[in-house]
Amino acid sequence: MKQIKFEDTLRLIKKYNLNFIDSKNIKSECDLNQLKFPIVMKVASEEIVHKSDVGGVIVGIKNEEEAKLIYTKLKKISNKIIVQKMAKGKEVIIGMKRDAQFGPVIMFGLGGIFVELMKDVSFRICPVDKKNALDMIKEIKSSKILKGIRGDKPVNINKLAEIIVGISELSMKEDIEEIDLNPVMVNEETAIIVDARFMK
Repeated sequence: MKQIKFEDTLRLIKKYNLNFIDSKNIKSECDLNQLKFPIVMKVASEEIVHKSDVGGVIVGIKNEEEAKLIYTKLKKISNKIIVQKMAKGKEVIIGMKRDAQFGPVIMFGLGGIFVELMKDVSFRICPVDKKNALDMIKEIKSSKILKGIRGDKPVNINKLAEIIVGISELSMKEDIEEIDLNPVMVNEETAIIVDARFMK
């Protein structure tokens, strides 16, 4: 399997009307002018499977001076660099693996440290409709975090379910072996994909 290019990943995401955070390619320091801070800067090379493992994702960049320093640093890792707005909300992960027997299988869980520590995830064989997607979200033990605890507002579960359904549809129609949306940021208003890795 090989990771497909960021541009091709984005094209597929848009084709299925999935909500992806605004991203801008940075080709020189001049492109860093007039950005609205804070921002995230990351490498976008298909040669790098896990960006965070190589220090390829920097969040919370506060100003242009800091952005230029980080741009220089990231250029040593890859020539392909993008900037994104900082997204607010709770991190979740949505994934797909194509099983030899069952075909595409969708996975959902809380993102960040939760998915690694707790292994608190749910699975469905495609196709996944809205009801299935809502059930997947409710199934995980930590779903209470999404419903809002200790004064937190509940997140928009419907928008999250729409992304799961969209990934199911994409997986049924496109020749993709594996999908990793990590993180998807969800808050009381919306759910938005912040990083996506498609393998073919």
